[in-house]
Amino acid sequence: MNSTNPSQTPPKPWLGIIWGGLACGILDITSAIVGYGFRGVPPIRILQSVAAGAFGRDSFNGGAKTAALGLFFHFLIAFTAAAVFYIASRKITFLTEHPVISGLLYGEAIFLFMHFVVIPLSASIQGPVTFSWAFLIAGPLGHPFFVGLPISLAVSRFAKKEA
Repeated sequence: MNSTNPSQTPPKPWLGIIWGGLACGILDITSAIVGYGFRGVPPIRILQSVAAGAFGRDSFNGGAKTAALGLFFHFLIAFTAAAVFYIASRKITFLTEHPVISGLLYGEAIFLFMHFVVIPLSASIQGPVTFSWAFLIAGPLGHPFFVGLPISLAVSRFAKKEA
């Protein structure tokens, strides 16, 4: 950082995490609601399916309460993903030097981790994957653009390591 230029502000990692997590959370849940909405799945059911990771099948009987918990869990995961990216970017400078490439790769890595590690270890009742446009948009095609990219761009913008 150039200390002789008072117009430059110091990195603010918390802003990168907040904006990255918020943008990721909004874009990701919107892609799920739109994608699965075309298949007739109501938004409350999508949010309850997030809560199913903690509560299993009972989440679908909890109405708005479990949908709200699902939304809370969804954003908790989004902010955690942003924080993990920020922490990794402190050691791997490529992440903030090349935010588009690293964001796209990070989004796909998050999808793979969620799909093959988190969901199988959770109380979720997800059965075999059916490859539909909704799954592709909310999953392997959407995560690079709606999850990884907003996180990497926000962290790069607000928390970039100065040379």
